[in-house]
Amino acid sequence: MRIFVTGAAGYIGTVVVRELIGAGHQVVGLTRSESGAQVLESLGAEVALGVLEDLDLLRSCAAATDGVIHLAFNHDFSNFAGSLATDLRAIEAIGEGLAGTGKPLVITAHANGKASEDAALSFIEQGVRALIVSLAPSVHGEGDKGFVPQLIRIAQERGSSAYIGDGTNRWPAIHRLDAAVLFRLAIESAPAGSRLDGVDDEGIPFSDIASVIGRRLDVPVVSIPREEAQAVFGFLGMVASLDLARSSEGTKELLDWKPIQHGLLADLEQGHYFTK
Repeated sequence: MRIFVTGAAGYIGTVVVRELIGAGHQVVGLTRSESGAQVLESLGAEVALGVLEDLDLLRSCAAATDGVIHLAFNHDFSNFAGSLATDLRAIEAIGEGLAGTGKPLVITAHANGKASEDAALSFIEQGVRALIVSLAPSVHGEGDKGFVPQLIRIAQERGSSAYIGDGTNRWPAIHRLDAAVLFRLAIESAPAGSRLDGVDDEGIPFSDIASVIGRRLDVPVVSIPREEAQAVFGFLGMVASLDLARSSEGTKELLDWKPIQHGLLADLEQGHYFTK
């Protein structure tokens, strides 16, 4: 297949591109920067230089390829509603490019992104094999800039690694290389309308994550009351208290997907999260 990938030069995108090319597919990768273009060319991908707001480009790239994996998203928490609106318009344009072809469209779920999901799935009636990949909140591995590096930064700044209450609330996680395999399997064979759970660790107690961080940084591990979560964790305060355990057994069975990489706690022990 010749596959159009948005966000192709990003943290997840680069490993998805590598996985697709390694399996014999061709990739056209969307990136907004010259440095991103160089990364994609080094991986053996074609480059589409542009931004998510260029709806004509998205529409034409979708129409000229055999399927789309939509990974790009502007993680601007100061204007998250705007990011969701951009995502919705991008999915609508991509869907229009694929309409009537029977080709696949794989999108990535985001918090409060139901409108985008509904828009993607609405194209099933127009002959698109649309489906959704819902990744764990922690997609870990080298180069991670998500939740876990933020927890490490906060622990460094405060001189202690905190969890909330008894710390038994659970976080699911997945290694980015296992996520890349899931995206490949999804575009190759997942049925229209599928919602695939990108989860390996189904639920790690938050206190266990805090304990590894504390030990690696040589700082105390402390419990804090829920009312102090915002002051300690900032915008992560609410997320750090949630119990988010999820299972991917259905996804593994459907696609014969077998995650093989380190779990999150073992990945933290590799040391790359703690090098500057």
